[in-house]
Amino acid sequence: MKQSLQLKIGQQLTMTPQLQQAIRLLQLSTLDLQQEIQQALDSNPLLERSEEDLYPSDDEVPDNTDETSRSKNEKSDKNDNSSEEAPDWSSKEVDGDSNLSDDLPVDVQWDDLLPSASAPAPQGDEHNEGDFSAQNSASESLREQLLWQLGLTRLSDTDRLIALSIIDATDANGRLLSSPEEIYESLASDLEVDFDELIAVLHRLQQFEPSGVCARDLQECLLIQLNHLSPSTPWLDQAKLIVSRYLNQLASSDFGQILRRTRISEEDLKQVFTLIQSLDPNPGYTAVPEEVEYVVPDVFVTKKNGRWLVELNPDIAPKLRINSGYASLIKRADNSADNTYLRDNLQEARWFLKSLHSRNETLMKVASKIVDHQRNFLEYGTEAMKPLVLHEIAEAVEMHESTISRATTNKYMHTPRGVFELKYFFSSHVATTTGGECSSTAIRALIKKLVAAENPRKPLSDNKIALLLKEQGIEIARRTIAKYRDALYIPPSNERKRLV
Repeated sequence: MKQSLQLKIGQQLTMTPQLQQAIRLLQLSTLDLQQEIQQALDSNPLLERSEEDLYPSDDEVPDNTDETSRSKNEKSDKNDNSSEEAPDWSSKEVDGDSNLSDDLPVDVQWDDLLPSASAPAPQGDEHNEGDFSAQNSASESLREQLLWQLGLTRLSDTDRLIALSIIDATDANGRLLSSPEEIYESLASDLEVDFDELIAVLHRLQQFEPSGVCARDLQECLLIQLNHLSPSTPWLDQAKLIVSRYLNQLASSDFGQILRRTRISEEDLKQVFTLIQSLDPNPGYTAVPEEVEYVVPDVFVTKKNGRWLVELNPDIAPKLRINSGYASLIKRADNSADNTYLRDNLQEARWFLKSLHSRNETLMKVASKIVDHQRNFLEYGTEAMKPLVLHEIAEAVEMHESTISRATTNKYMHTPRGVFELKYFFSSHVATTTGGECSSTAIRALIKKLVAAENPRKPLSDNKIALLLKEQGIEIARRTIAKYRDALYIPPSNERKRLV
């Protein structure tokens, strides 16, 4: 093959470092954004926290609803009166293009030209000063709890080794992963133990807290908990009888067979079921508390004077500004290493602040359009949710769908009906008999409502739910009902059957 040189003309999209930074900041969650800002503060000497409050008071914040339209004269008057104040981007929509110039003088007051992300965040030491134990405390695992109780139990060295093997074979739910026979085989090669001795140690461990741990199956787990109850507990003997003999019929809701075989009246059977339902099938899971993860909303939606107001959360990140002292040291004609270092950091600080500004602009635009589209949800609840896809919001704010996806991922909105991820407001649609559309989120809410109001003796089947929704004008298949029901963690009709 002969080698040759060729010239080719083409076009391709190249992402500048500034654009890459803006995209990265846009897709960060609140916690990640705070970490990114802290890293920028640590690495760039020209960035600093602003101590001044640049945000207007609640009375001065203008309404930001799509129902409210301001006249051009009002806008021009406000611009004339506040030309020397920080623009209030958090309560109005602005164009996506930044109007900041790259050739601004170095001694300019940056806090007058560029709004920061938010108010100063509380310092870590001050914020957690009174909650020192919460910083250093960690919830113990089930294994640690069992080992602690084992340390308080008087056992021989051999029995202690057996107990350690049994604890190692117990999962996080408190259930044995290996049978006693398998545990015995693994110990028999190293220790001279009898199988009866292993069973005795197992029964000793089953007396540990939480009640029901180290059980081989669900039946044994429930029986252990019943045996730990006081003998004077009402319906205790009947509960042990049903769990030991008729657990399969209980799981399949075959109440007729249980009534015939136990010869217990229906009223008494209700009391027995109440006692059994008070038991914990996964004692290890509930014994270890889950770490609570708090969600910090990025947007607040409130109703004032009959109109919905959208505001950015001012506490998600600290206010930032350019350090005027360092910026004034930059000399335009100086090419020394120190001056170049300051100039480069000044440019990086400009890009970072403009990226934060762009992030908040985009988030504000997207949230405002979502509130405008889903106003019925805010007024009447989930059943009034409208179908919405990313393309509709992208067209409304004149941005790409990928940008809308980044702006709605891991971003949360605080509304009078709760805190929701922005992606919660997007859902597919189902056609109605009148030619309209109904949101899949609204259909899930209707299914949940129908199941909550059903007769527990005769639960609604998926086909019956589909017929009921069809009467309301919603055309939906039975398999779609089953999919939505599974997403709501609602069991099938045969498992929802109850005695009333």
